[in-house]
Parts: sequence; structure tokens; C-alpha cells
Amino acid sequence: MKKIKPQMLRPGSRIAAISLSWGGPGTMPYRYEIGKQQFEETFGVTVIETEHALRDADWLARNPKARADDLMAAFVDETIDGIISTIGGEDSIRTLPYLDLNLIRNNPKVFMGYSDTTISHAACFKAGIVSFYGPSFMAGFAENGGMFPYMMDAVQRTLFSAEPIGVIEPNRAGWTVEHLPWENPENQSIRRKLSPCTGWKFHQDEGGVEGQLFGGCVEVLDWLRGTDYFPPADNLQDAVLFLETSEEAVPPSFLARFVRCLAAMDILEKLGGILLGRPGGGVNPNTFHEYDDALCKTVREEYGLKDLPIVTNMDFGHTDPMFVIPIGMKARIDSAKQEIVIDEAAVVKN
Repeated sequence: MKKIKPQMLRPGSRIAAISLSWGGPGTMPYRYEIGKQQFEETFGVTVIETEHALRDADWLARNPKARADDLMAAFVDETIDGIISTIGGEDSIRTLPYLDLNLIRNNPKVFMGYSDTTISHAACFKAGIVSFYGPSFMAGFAENGGMFPYMMDAVQRTLFSAEPIGVIEPNRAGWTVEHLPWENPENQSIRRKLSPCTGWKFHQDEGGVEGQLFGGCVEVLDWLRGTDYFPPADNLQDAVLFLETSEEAVPPSFLARFVRCLAAMDILEKLGGILLGRPGGGVNPNTFHEYDDALCKTVREEYGLKDLPIVTNMDFGHTDPMFVIPIGMKARIDSAKQEIVIDEAAVVKN
């Protein structure tokens, strides 16, 4: 089913910052304020906080309904043009009982975040609106020494333009997972060390497919299995599933087991393609290929899906910089040209 597109952002837009999981801004306010400032200055917008966004982490942990109420209030508030997560965490799933999907469907607007925000994206997908897997205020917009141009361009093209997104180019300027502790404000001026980019890996050299994008952090998606928020198999017919691993650095075997679960749920054989982000966290780059191998072996050898397009080592998820994925939009995998293309705009002019 075609998803409802939100209205585009523009200079002057009002963006709600929301803490749906961990109370990062209350724990490390300096880091949040840097992200807010850099985002406002770069895109000419105004950021306001939802009612409980700045509460301390312990209070937010005890009050999942308050977090859900913040999200509902931001969607229904006509003065707010977009909603962006402050940071991820691990318990957004506790907000699900308090969400009103009809309210989300009837008030579509830009919603963005990643990692544990996968939960809220699944709710938006079920509600029928396009949402955006991309940077948060504390991880992405608060990048040390200024935001990465690759990420800035992705946000501009995807959220601030009603032109077709077009070809998604690989990041060629270098990537990083270096951790400079946020607790120390002096680290904010230190640029993180970049590793050379090796490009994306297409595991086939011919054919193509187009399908609706769905996915997120694989550990978080795993929590959703068996709930009403994991799409049924028929809703993922020909879908392009995107997966990435968190900073907890789950092993390749976790990815393989998740894919086996998809097969048992009658989903794997229905997929149009799979995109895999570069492994996050403390994974040794010399072992990145083990994630590719685990995915390809499971799909190709265990289930015989030798023609299913698979692209790995991509620039989204828990490495920086990342591009923005419009969940619910159609993406085209062109294996012959080694391209990923989104032929439509993900937002509409207001």
C-alpha cells in the first residue's frame, strides 16, 4: 500500500526534538545543545523540545506513556513541521501501547531517527506514512567539529526538497565509528578519525528490482517479531529490506539467525532485495566481510535465493556519515549499473 508523504521542511520550519527512549539530553545537555545549534544554523530552522524531552534518564525510563504522549502531541500540533529523535536507547518498545495510529495517519509530518527509533518507524509504517531513518540530534547533528557534508546533503535532498531523490551515491570521503566521550566538552572540537571508504558491495552484477523500503536496526526489529508492529509477509511483498547492526556489535551469527526467522515467517522469499549497512560499534573492519558472508550464505545457500539482490557495506546506521532512508518509499536496485535509486520525492510541497 502506498504511504502518505509528509510535507517538506524549509527554512523557518519548526522541528520538535523528542526523547523516545534514553534521556540523553538530560544526561549530557552540552552534546544535545551542540546538535540543536548545528542543525538550526545549517538548515535555518527552529528547534523546540517536546514537554518531556529534557527530563532526566531515570524519569523517562519510568514513564513510557509520557514519551508516547510527547510523540502524539508533536504529530497533532499544527505549528510543528517535523519531529526528530534526540538519541536512541533500548526501550521505545514500551511506548507502543500508548500510540494512536489514526492520529499519526491523519497528521503526517517528517519524523526521523535511527537505532531504537526503529520502533517508532514501525508504528509510522503501520499507520501508513513515510518516515525517515537518519541522524538524531546527539548522534549525527552534533558531530564533532561540524556535521559531515555527506549527511547534510542527504538531509537536504530528502527532507528539504520535493524533487526526486535520484541516485543515492556512496560516501567517498571516509567513515568513522571512533568514540570520543561526550561527557568531555573539550572533545567536541576534535574531528574523529576517518577510515577510507571502499564503496558498496553489490553481490550480483545483473538484474534489478524495485520495492518499498522497510527495515532498521536488526536487534530492534528482532524485538518486534510476534507483535502487531512487524509487517505481515504480504505487506512486504517485493520490499527492499534494509538492516544495520548497533554499537553493541552483535556477531554475524545474529544476522544469520534473524534472516532464518524471516524465512520461517514466510517473508524472506517475498523480498525484492536486501540492503546491509556497514557494521556499527566496535567491529573490527577486517571482519566486516563476515557479516556479508553470513547474510549471503543464509540467503543463497540455505534458502536457495540466488537471484535476490543483496548490497552490503552501505552508509547508513551506526557508522558516520549516513544517508537518509525514506521508509515506505520505493527504491530501485540496479545491479547492472551498481546503483540504488529513489525515483520520487519523499516529501510534498506545502
